[in-house]
Parts: sequence; structure tokens; C-alpha cells
Amino acid sequence: MNHIHWPDGYLPGFSDNFASNEVIATDLSVADVWPLLNTATKWPTYYDNSADVTFHNDDGPELFTGQRFSFKTFGFQVEAEVTEHVAPSDGQPARVAWHGWAGDDAETRMDVHHAWLLEDLDGGRVRILTQKTQNGKPAKDLAETHPNPMINGHQDWLDGLIKAARERAVS
Repeated sequence: MNHIHWPDGYLPGFSDNFASNEVIATDLSVADVWPLLNTATKWPTYYDNSADVTFHNDDGPELFTGQRFSFKTFGFQVEAEVTEHVAPSDGQPARVAWHGWAGDDAETRMDVHHAWLLEDLDGGRVRILTQKTQNGKPAKDLAETHPNPMINGHQDWLDGLIKAARERAVS
């Protein structure tokens, strides 16, 4: 199976907080899931922890490399830039990742790298992996919180994504 590509400064184990969630679902494909993940304005329709998605140049709602956008999640207004965007193609996983940041001083500043990998598996299955690393004091605080809100929140995102993809595949 494939893995996430990590930029300098965000490698898990060397960041202040790390979350990894994965699902493998049957009777779905990357083609079923990708439009829901790649269209950021759809996130709030299936993930309650996402809101107020806006695009800096009114160039959304679909993501692309270099695109700037913002959204609210985990109580933070996050500014973000898409750093990796690989649409689905035969035999290759789909990928999307963004660098995000919130806060403006040493106490509130947090920098994140949030990456997604979607790949079709044999037997009519799809694998969705999402991983996030964070740096900064708020990230250190989140890492010490039990249960880890990033793990639980991203699981909700994955569960909502799978449910929405199944509903979309039926209609």
C-alpha cells in the first residue's frame, strides 16, 4: 500500500502532534469518494467539524495545487494552501494535501500538514488514509488531550465521507 509524502518539518515523530486514521470500505471506489473530498465546500455536508469554507481568489470549490482557502475546524480558523494534488488515475492513488496555519503569536500559532491518500484495492474496496502533523503550542496541548481530538475528529470525517459516498453511489 502507498504512504503519505511528508514535507520537511512535518515528519511524524518529529512534530508536536500526529494523527493517523484509515478506513478500507467495500463496494466503493476512489471515483465514488474523490469528488466529495476534492470539493471543499462539500466537507460541511458530511463532516460537522468543518465550516465556513472560502477561497482566496474565488477559484473553488474544487481543490488544486497552489490554491489558497480557509475553513473553520476544531475551533480554529485555518488558512491553507494546497501543496499536493493528484487526481485519481488508473493504477495510481489520488492524493491531496495542504499546509494550514492558525494564530499569530507564539501562544496561538499552529502549523499543520494534512494529507489524504485514496487508492482502489482488489475486491471492490477503497482505502482512505488521512494523516496530519501539527507544530506549535496549541498542537502540543492537543497531543496531551485524551482522547486525542484529532484522532476522533478525523475518524468522524472518514465515517461521514464513506457514508456520503455510499449515498451518492446509490442515487
